[in-house]
Amino acid sequence: MRAIYYDIYEDLRDKIIEGTYPYQTLIPSESKLSQIYNCSHNTLRKALSVLMLHGFVQPLWGKGVLVIYRPERRANFVLGDIETFKEAAHRNGLVAKTKVHVFEHIEASKALAELTGFDEGDELIHLERVRMFEGKALIRDKSYFLASVLPGLTPRIAEDSVYAYAEDVLGMTITTSRRTVTVDYVVAEDRAVMDLLDFTMLAVVNNSTFNSQGVMFESTQSRHRPDYFMFHNTAVRGY
Repeated sequence: MRAIYYDIYEDLRDKIIEGTYPYQTLIPSESKLSQIYNCSHNTLRKALSVLMLHGFVQPLWGKGVLVIYRPERRANFVLGDIETFKEAAHRNGLVAKTKVHVFEHIEASKALAELTGFDEGDELIHLERVRMFEGKALIRDKSYFLASVLPGLTPRIAEDSVYAYAEDVLGMTITTSRRTVTVDYVVAEDRAVMDLLDFTMLAVVNNSTFNSQGVMFESTQSRHRPDYFMFHNTAVRGY
């Protein structure tokens, strides 16, 4: 179950992206938005704070909150957000599909525990997926999920959305994701399942995700074809 402020953030973000609140205009006042979303001012301020940190708006003292977002010219996987693959595809206006190539329960070896951050002996779900946009296989995900936190997970669910299952069915609150971004050479496993054209390098995102109990339940490496990948970050100074 996600916090209310994050649902408000997503709705405001989508309205900004879709042009309901255009670039260089002020969004409705805090009082008006509190009425629209039937929430407290504190909840709304949390949502606005996330919008600001992700580069969608900028507060102007005595004036309101200004939209500073402009759409990018390529598919934009925003690393500042914790969003599902389906949400990212929808935000970019792309037809998306996930194919599951590996789904198995394994025990974390010492080497795998050191690689992922899980404890040796943990029961893990090893999941490998290919993410497709407009019929092109552009992302290869290799994931390990803590099995005890995701009971009932199946390949069919994984083809839809693991996060949606965790939040909407199991009632989990996903709170924090720690990521590193690197560049790596294309390997045979990439060529076997991805549409790589003549690319020899991939953008690689290593991701560890935690729930509201502080439990790391996911370790994923995502390997992206570079022409559909964009690192996006917003730095805020003085707040």
